[in-house]
Amino acid sequence: MTPKGGPTKKKAVPGGHGNTAPSPSTRYTPPVPNAVKESPPWLPFVMFGLFAIGMIVIFLHYVDLFLPGASSNWWLFAGLAAILGGIITATQYH
Repeated sequence: MTPKGGPTKKKAVPGGHGNTAPSPSTRYTPPVPNAVKESPPWLPFVMFGLFAIGMIVIFLHYVDLFLPGASSNWWLFAGLAAILGGIITATQYH
């Protein structure tokens, strides 16, 4: 507890031969401007497009339509990767 009205003592750095610890930085860091936080207008279209492509690929895999080698699990991985890409894109939206 610090005494009322008195300055606080600086703690010595262990092994510092009496040196005092550096004081915390008092530099002002301005907030990020709103113009920087705006997402491009095409970002939601890419996000929903990746979701849709992923769902369509997974659906076509299960009904065995239009996909060459549809019995391969690589189509499932591609569909899940597209959905994951949509989720990652969604986290970048401001």
